[in-house]
Amino acid sequence: MYVKKNPMDYSDCSVRIPIDILSTSWNAWLILEINKGVVRPCDLQRSISVAPKRVLTKQLGELERMGILRKKVYPVLPLKVEYSLTEAGEELISIIDHLWQWGEKYKADFLKRVETDK
Repeated sequence: MYVKKNPMDYSDCSVRIPIDILSTSWNAWLILEINKGVVRPCDLQRSISVAPKRVLTKQLGELERMGILRKKVYPVLPLKVEYSLTEAGEELISIIDHLWQWGEKYKADFLKRVETDK
């Protein structure tokens, strides 16, 4: 597992915690898909097909270690794994919803500005 050389100190800025969680590749999308009921890794990979399988697997593990996801492994063959949101993960949904609403509200203006910068 990759370990950052300079780990983030969150003691003085709690807002960095959700920002770092949601700004990491695919995390917000994974959280939303799991909230919708897409809980098996193969279904998540199908749903987020633009992301490499290896990256999604890594992100699922990191979200689990952070306490955002809960992993359930069933004792069957072939192996069956399902993910669900923890209480902390469920609380991120409202943050993502607010970000979505903000993006929808300002998307047209943002896209105009981005196009004029080219």
